[in-house]
Amino acid sequence: MVTMSMTQGNIRIDIPISGMSCASCASHVQNALAAMSGVSGAAVNFAAEKATVDYDPSRITIRELAKAIIDQGYGVAAAHIILQVKGMSCAACVSAVEQVLGRLYGVISVSVNFATEQAAIDYFPSQVGVREFKKVIRDAGYEIIEPEKGEDVVEREQRERERSYMELRTKVITGAVLAVPVMVLMQWNHLFGHDLQMSAQLNHMMQLALAVPVQFWIGRQFYAGALAAARRRTTNMNTLIAIGTLSAFFYSVAATFFPWIFEIRGYSAEVYFDTSVTIIVLILLGRLFEARAKGQTSEAIKKLIGLQAKTARIIKDGTEVDMPVEDVGIGDIIVVRPGEKIPVDGTITEGYSSVDESMVTGESIPAEKSVGDLVIGGTFNKTGSFMFEAVKVGRETMLSNIIDMVQAAQGSKPPIARLADVIASYFVPSVLGIAAITFIVWNIFGPAPAFTYSVLNFIAVLIIACPCSLGLATPTSIMVGTGKGAENGILIRSGEALEKAHRIKVVIFDKTGTLTKGRPEVTDIVSREFEADEVLAYAASAEKGSEHSLGESIIRLAREKGIEFSGAEQFQAIAGHGIRAMVSGELVRLGNRKLMLDEGIDISSFMNDADTLSAQGKTPVFVSVGQSAAGIIAVADTLKEESVQVVRQLHSAGVEVMMITGDNRRTGEAIARQAGIDRVLAEVLPQDKADEIRKLQAEGRVVAMVGDGINDAPALAQSDVGIAIGTGTDVAIEASDITLISGNIRGVSTAIALSKAVMRNIKQNLFWAFAYNVILIPVAAGVLFPFFGILLNPMLAAGAMGFSSVTVVTNALRLRRFRVV
Repeated sequence: MVTMSMTQGNIRIDIPISGMSCASCASHVQNALAAMSGVSGAAVNFAAEKATVDYDPSRITIRELAKAIIDQGYGVAAAHIILQVKGMSCAACVSAVEQVLGRLYGVISVSVNFATEQAAIDYFPSQVGVREFKKVIRDAGYEIIEPEKGEDVVEREQRERERSYMELRTKVITGAVLAVPVMVLMQWNHLFGHDLQMSAQLNHMMQLALAVPVQFWIGRQFYAGALAAARRRTTNMNTLIAIGTLSAFFYSVAATFFPWIFEIRGYSAEVYFDTSVTIIVLILLGRLFEARAKGQTSEAIKKLIGLQAKTARIIKDGTEVDMPVEDVGIGDIIVVRPGEKIPVDGTITEGYSSVDESMVTGESIPAEKSVGDLVIGGTFNKTGSFMFEAVKVGRETMLSNIIDMVQAAQGSKPPIARLADVIASYFVPSVLGIAAITFIVWNIFGPAPAFTYSVLNFIAVLIIACPCSLGLATPTSIMVGTGKGAENGILIRSGEALEKAHRIKVVIFDKTGTLTKGRPEVTDIVSREFEADEVLAYAASAEKGSEHSLGESIIRLAREKGIEFSGAEQFQAIAGHGIRAMVSGELVRLGNRKLMLDEGIDISSFMNDADTLSAQGKTPVFVSVGQSAAGIIAVADTLKEESVQVVRQLHSAGVEVMMITGDNRRTGEAIARQAGIDRVLAEVLPQDKADEIRKLQAEGRVVAMVGDGINDAPALAQSDVGIAIGTGTDVAIEASDITLISGNIRGVSTAIALSKAVMRNIKQNLFWAFAYNVILIPVAAGVLFPFFGILLNPMLAAGAMGFSSVTVVTNALRLRRFRVV
C-alpha cells in the first residue's frame, strides 16, 4: 500500500519494495534513501517490504527516490500505462498535460509525446489509477481515447489517427468550398463591378453568412482549446489562433453593421472575413499535411505489429488444429511449414529449416535451425517443415517485448527536448505580449487608417507564431530514429540513451562472448613425427568421453574435417592437468606441460612452439601416444568475424576502444592486438568492472559498456550507455540501455552513427523552429514597413505557420533513409 501525507511542508510516502532478502538489504536501501538531498527521514521495514520516506518535493522527486532504490539492486512495485490523449495542439499543451498528471500523488514520472499524442505514466497503482488520470486530463480540456475490446495501444492510435485525418479532411474541403466564394465576394467590384453592381452592405452580409460556419464549426477546435486553457489560467497555440481569427471576424462584423465607426476621410470601412476564414482553412490544411506525415513516423511499429501471426497449427490429440495465436499455451506443439510465419517463441523438437529473422534481428542471411534451436515468433520459415514446443506466448514473446520497448523509447524524452518544453512554456505569453505591443505601436504611430493596420498586424503576429513546430522538433526525430534502430535489430530503451550515444568517447567491450565467440576452437596443430590429422584423430578419440569444452572443440574440428575416430577405453580425467585413455591399444595423454612431465614424456622439442602459442593468447594442449610426444593442439576463444571491422569503424568515428576481461594479461593483450584495441583492462573481477568504468567517468569521459553475461550487469548499469548482446543473459539485457538483438556487435557502431544522425536531425528541426519564429514574428509585427513598405498579410502568415510544422515532420522523415554502417 502506498500512502502519502503532509508533514510541515514535507511529504511522507510509503514505497513498496521487492527483492529484499534480509535485514541487511533493508539497511542498504534505508541508508541510500537517507543520504539523498531533500530527504529528512527514511525507514525501511523488511517484514512489510516498504520504505517510509519524508522528503521535500521542491528538492527531490518520487522518481529520484524510486531510482535510488533500483540503483541498490531492488525493485519498486510501480505500474506503467500509455494513454491516448486527443486535443493537444502544441508544446504548451504537452507541458499542461504533464503538469496536471505530475501533480497527482503516486505518479513517479510522466512523459507526453506530442507526435504520437500519448502520455506514458509510471505510478504506484495502490495510490493512484486510471480514473484519476482521465479526470485530470479531461478537466484540463483534453480527451482520452478509449481502446476498443482486444485493441492494443498501437491499433488504438492508428484507428484514432485515421478517424482524425478523415474528420480534418472533411473540414478542410468544406472550409475551402466556403472560403472561395468569400474571396470572390471580397474582390466582387474589381471582378464584376461594371456589369453586376452590389451594395457594400449586401456584399458584407453575404460574406458573413459564409464565414460563420467556417468560424464556429470548422474552427471550433481552436476556441474550445483556448477556453479550456483560459480556465486553467494558461495559454497555448489555440489561444493565439482564437484571438487572431476572432479579432478579424468581429472587426469585420462591426464594420458590416456599424461602418461609420471606421470611416474616416478618404477611407471606407473594409471587412476581413476572407482573412479569418482563410487563416482557419490554411491552418487546418497544414495540420492535415502534418497528420499525414506524422502517421509515417510510426511505420516501424506498424511493420513489427504486421509480423505477428494470426493463427497457429497445433498438434492436439494427434491431429493438426488451426487456432488463434492468442489461444496458444506454453508447452503446445506447433507445426510450421515452408512459407509460414512462426506464431510464438519456442524450441524445435523435430525437423530443420532456414528461418528469415531479418525483421527482428536485422540479419539478412537466413538462420539455419535444427532440433534444440530457438525460433522467434513473427519470423518467416523459408524451406523445411518442423515442429516446435511453445516456450513464450502472448505478451512474453520476443516480438511483443520489442514492440513494447520501441513504444517506450518513442514516448520518452531526451534531455534536449526539455529545452523546447521550457521555451514553449514562455512562448505563447511572449507572443501575446508582442502582439499587444504591435497593436499599440501601430495604433499610435501607424499611417491612416491606423486602427485597421494595427488590427491586421496584431492578427499577423498571433498567426505567424508556431509553437507546434517546437513541440514536434524532438519527438518526431526520436520516433523515426528508434523505429529505424528496431528495423536493424537495435533496441533503444529511451530517448535519453539515444541522445547520450552520440557523445560516447570510450567503448569498453567485455571479451568472452562479446568480442570473441564465447567457445574454444582449435586454432593450430603442431606435429613432428605424426601427421596433423593423425594427432587430431588420437586426440578426438581420447576426448570422446570428456565433457570439457576444450575436448568438445577438438571433436568438433575432427567431425568438420571428416576424420574418423574411435571411442576410448579406460578414460581417466586428471583434475587440473588433462586426461589419459586407451585408443586402439595405445595409451594417449592430452594435457598441460605438468601432466607430460609427471608422466615422463619428453616435450622439449615442442617447448618453443608452446611458448609462441601462449604468447598469442592460445592454450597449448600437448598430445602423447605411448611414451612419445605426438604434437600440440592449440585451443583459443577466437574473435568474432566482425570484431576487427567494428573496432576500425569506432576508431574512424574518434572513439577509443578498450577491452575488459577476467583473463590473464597475456591472453587479453593477444586478443586486443588481433582486434586492434587500444587498451586492455585485464584480470578484472566481475565486481570490479563497474569501478573501472567509474574511474573513466571521473575523467569526464562518456563511456559505453558492451557485454552479455550476468557478471557484466553492474558495469552495464554504471556506464553512461549500456549495450547488451541480445544472445546473452536476461539480466544483462535488463541492465542495458541498448540491446543488439542479433548479437552482432556491428550494432555498436551502427547505434552510435544512428544517434549522431538523430541528434543532427533534432538540431536541424530546433534551428528551423527557432529561426522561423525569431525571423518572421518581427516581420509580422511590421519592422520592415518603415524601410521597405512591406507588411505580412495574415493569410500568408497562416500558410507559413502550417508550412513550418510540415517542414519539421518532413525533415524527421529523412531519417528513414539512414543506412547501416
